[in-house]
Amino acid sequence: MSKRFDLREFQQQLLTRLQEQKTKTAQISTLGVQVGQENWLVDMPDISEVLSLPMLTPVPLTKPWYCGIANVRGNLYSIIDFGIYTGGTPILHEGQSRVLLVGQKFAFNAGLLVSRVLGLRNSKDWKPIEQEGATLLQDEFGQTWRKLDVPALLDQTEFLQIGI
Repeated sequence: MSKRFDLREFQQQLLTRLQEQKTKTAQISTLGVQVGQENWLVDMPDISEVLSLPMLTPVPLTKPWYCGIANVRGNLYSIIDFGIYTGGTPILHEGQSRVLLVGQKFAFNAGLLVSRVLGLRNSKDWKPIEQEGATLLQDEFGQTWRKLDVPALLDQTEFLQIGI
């Protein structure tokens, strides 16, 4: 009888630990990236992969923020310099720069070139602030972060029209 009780107790402890782990993981669901001098947050479900900048094939007569096409494991992706696209400076194609591949759930083969990846961030308790009509988040160290809305980005006419 006591063995059965111990098994139940073990199962209950295991279930409790799994639920705690699930809530901890759910809290940290944003990735911090740097684009030029700005910090951005991207929801993890919105990206499928982070990788080093692959070899690019340039495409003539495209806007300055369009870097070219990259072959990633047999799939072609349009690579966008997110620094130029957001009105900043071009991102160097070396060092810590990374490409965020847009999640497959959008059925959109695009990659966003960012200056560097800063790691997972838990922005749940960060303070929202208004700046120039946009809502930003301020972390516990006073740094400001912009939130990237990938579905809204993919709906922008400017983003979809790469030709000049």
